[in-house]
Amino acid sequence: MCEMDELLLEGVSVRKLDDELRAISSWDKCVLIARAHAKVCALQLKCGDQLLVDTVLQLGSELFRTGGGTAILIGSSSHDDATSVLLLLSTIEEATQLWTLLLKVCRDGQLKEDDQQKCAFNLRTEEASAAHYFQWYGHLCQQQNMLQDYVRTATYQSAFLQNSEMFKDKVVLDVGTGSGILSFFAIQAGARHVYAVDASDITSHCQQLVNSNGLAHRVTVINGKMEEVTIPEKVDILISEPFGYMLYNERMLETYLHAKKWLKPDGHMMPTQGDLYVAPFSDEMLYMEQTSKSQFWQQTAFYSLDLSSLKQASLLEYFSQPIVDTFDARILMAKPFKFSTNFETAHESDMYKVVIPLDFVLLSTGIIHGMAFWFEIGFMGTSATVWLSTAPHQPLTHWYQVRCLLQAPLLAYAGERLTGTVLLNANERQSYDVSIQVSVGTGSNKRSSSNTLDLKNPYFRYTGVAPMPPPGSHVDNQTELLWSNYGFQGNKQSSMTQPPMAYPTMNYGLTMNPAFSGMNLLPQQQQQMTMGGAASEVGVADPPKQ
Repeated sequence: MCEMDELLLEGVSVRKLDDELRAISSWDKCVLIARAHAKVCALQLKCGDQLLVDTVLQLGSELFRTGGGTAILIGSSSHDDATSVLLLLSTIEEATQLWTLLLKVCRDGQLKEDDQQKCAFNLRTEEASAAHYFQWYGHLCQQQNMLQDYVRTATYQSAFLQNSEMFKDKVVLDVGTGSGILSFFAIQAGARHVYAVDASDITSHCQQLVNSNGLAHRVTVINGKMEEVTIPEKVDILISEPFGYMLYNERMLETYLHAKKWLKPDGHMMPTQGDLYVAPFSDEMLYMEQTSKSQFWQQTAFYSLDLSSLKQASLLEYFSQPIVDTFDARILMAKPFKFSTNFETAHESDMYKVVIPLDFVLLSTGIIHGMAFWFEIGFMGTSATVWLSTAPHQPLTHWYQVRCLLQAPLLAYAGERLTGTVLLNANERQSYDVSIQVSVGTGSNKRSSSNTLDLKNPYFRYTGVAPMPPPGSHVDNQTELLWSNYGFQGNKQSSMTQPPMAYPTMNYGLTMNPAFSGMNLLPQQQQQMTMGGAASEVGVADPPKQ
């Protein structure tokens, strides 16, 4: 790059963050000036007459794009100040302009010579993790678990069929095809040809389904990593189901975004957008349950062995596990915050470090035990928009919801502000390290808590039992309510010949997915640990029987 590239942007918001990515100062309506020349970029940020940042970025500087593409994080090691700098741009176009300019300087030639022949997937993934991942999804039983998720499968088909005009006579690329179900839905919607790509051995079964359904002339099955294979032509539409727990787990989203190199400039992506929701919750029972697990390690005479030196380590390990289950939405203490990712504008590198700023006004008084997560997926077609929801008040899916406990609960009051950050750091195990920092109150009354969790090692707590409402949510005398429903008025019986033998099954507002009736509701990883119907982990019961 011999010539000078210069960019001036106005209306930029700036946040300086400490080493735990908590905001320590902020400015709005700032002016950004970036000048790139010969592998360096001079960056200045001004707010009025105040010079906030004056630094030079170069090859290897820490850069991350987040906030749905409109935010850029500059790491503390990249400039003279000891703080990280978060830039919030007004539009996706401005963010893309700045990001492109910075990438020319900070990412060009960053790979070592011997890495040039490696694909992007191999560079970011441990070999053992990849081998287990593709072996896992190569089994028909795992494909069946996903296919029988009625909400997931039916929503995809509905989204494609409602946008059949968009699919008609188009060429489609199915990223991570699995059994090929999305490829078949694309054909049903009118696609001319579909390229179905998957790196696992499931492609042999997919090919068998293609042949037995007479679609070999319209569906081409390709075995290999999306980052390595060659597609014979550019495509009109990308389709995929790349989502894991908390939306980002498994890091398949990066592969979906990588596949855009085969997408025509005016092409579409179905799904189009992912919204991750996060909200503070109160659940004393869950907190006590996780805390009590470490009591095993408090024993001083376990087969004449003192285990107590490991009690603290065990407690930290249990609290590092995100909890996969479902819950009554009434445990939430604030309106959830939405963090959106537009797949059509996002870049692979946006997924390396996901920074989610938190700012809630609490709606109730209580103990904050952690943060709850779920996601919604948007299919923005040319004819219709369709949403797939994993929210706690919606029919249950195989993604459930995820809760991350704080190490120390926080007493908080209605009307107070809860602020902080959720940081998802991608790791080579196809997952994320999740760091949470939150604070409530101000000045001498400020209370803070935090935790770091391993999304690769969740605790699968789902039991098949509808979640109970939180204590304190009843507004009626429940005994009087029950007996009045059986026809008793005062001490007199109106129509019943004997008292009820048991309380009726209560519906706490959870809508069950009908496709799950009589099937194994345990998460996939928990099923792997289950033998003879008895789960190996405490807190997981047998699936309900019809």
